[in-house]
Amino acid sequence: MRKHNMLKDHPGKSLLVFVLPMIVGNLFQQFYNMADSIIVGKFVGEEALAAVGASYSLTTIFIMAAIGGGMGSSVVISQYFGAKKYKKMKTAIYTALISFFAISILLFIFGLLAKDWLLISLKTPINIFGDAAVYLKIYFIGLPFLFMYNILSAVFNALGKSEVPLYLLIFSSLLNIALDLFTVLTLKMGVAGVAVATVIAQGVSALISFAILIKTINTYDTGIAGIEKFDPAMLKKMVVVAVPSILQQSIVSVGMVLVQSVVNTFGSSVLAGYSAGMRIESICIVPMIATGNAVSTFVAQNLGAGQHERAREGYAASYKIIIAFSASIALIMAIFYRPIISIFLDVGSASRAYDVGISYLRFISYFYIFIGFKSITDGLLRGAGDMMVFTLANLINLAIRVFIAHKFAPLWGVNAVWYAIPMGWAVNYVISFGYYKTGKWLQRGLIDEEAGRLSI
Repeated sequence: MRKHNMLKDHPGKSLLVFVLPMIVGNLFQQFYNMADSIIVGKFVGEEALAAVGASYSLTTIFIMAAIGGGMGSSVVISQYFGAKKYKKMKTAIYTALISFFAISILLFIFGLLAKDWLLISLKTPINIFGDAAVYLKIYFIGLPFLFMYNILSAVFNALGKSEVPLYLLIFSSLLNIALDLFTVLTLKMGVAGVAVATVIAQGVSALISFAILIKTINTYDTGIAGIEKFDPAMLKKMVVVAVPSILQQSIVSVGMVLVQSVVNTFGSSVLAGYSAGMRIESICIVPMIATGNAVSTFVAQNLGAGQHERAREGYAASYKIIIAFSASIALIMAIFYRPIISIFLDVGSASRAYDVGISYLRFISYFYIFIGFKSITDGLLRGAGDMMVFTLANLINLAIRVFIAHKFAPLWGVNAVWYAIPMGWAVNYVISFGYYKTGKWLQRGLIDEEAGRLSI
């Protein structure tokens, strides 16, 4: 089938064709992450699942930081791509890779030094503390691979080649599962085994991604002049979008960490059920997040080409995609919530954890439309490079979730965590949408400010 051009073809079809490989790829990314929990939960035990779950909220912060950095960089790359400024596009790509590799090394060092303190701060139950610390230590060793893979995936998406990350994710997911089973069932390494498997799979995927990217960008003609490998001015433009994007992507994870300190006080069984529910949620929201990312690329490319009205049309079309996805997911969860939660937990051996997981899943599945609307609106603002209101809305989202969870947990129990999540999503959307209606986001430009190319 012919690939759709986001600068020329029907906006809705262009978005859908672009977003489907992203969704499948992100699902494999989640399966990749979930494999650890499923395998240790089934073959090692409830405490091992809780240990991985305790680490998950922390590791997700770093995953989201990598994704947010990639998304921020991709806005600049997409705008240069849309304007057909291929030399500057290549400089932007190299600048992003160098910068985020350096950042990943710093975070790797921080993680190794701070892992115990982080787990203590989260009030991690003592019976799972040792396994959680081991998982985190090995995970942080592989952090540079994680960062580079996610940055490389964002670059492919910026170029409209969302199928490349998909193929690599399928490969790395299958490799991770095979290594998980080998280290846990054959080598009997337990929690440490699944962490080692993750690092190896991420490392192989990052190296292959880099080789493919170099080959891909060499196909774009930039003339005789050489390509500058690092441009501080270019980095500054990326930081304008990347820092709020990292903040926005990390807010969900930071909220999970702050809220998990509430969940942890209810014991390891509740934590295991909550961890299972969160893993399933991470799959359910994939179409919403992916559609938001697709809108970001669509808007960035079209603003780079000076097609303002087309950017609006793409945003309007994305609502139909979100409504279809959220209704389908709610229906699936309403019918199949028991077998889905049973993937992680057996009702007989972990009844308390099983009940908590079901409680969370049945409640939250009706509210995914809120994160969908939030994601596409945030994606539009990010694609335009307008980050102030975007950042404020996401900070308010975080504040609502943390406040309600901590304030009302003594009254409502762990259910207070459930109720806080859709409230934060809904308020975030209302703020971002209100700003979209002002039209001020069209006055932003990243790639050609001196000529006023994107200003109106």
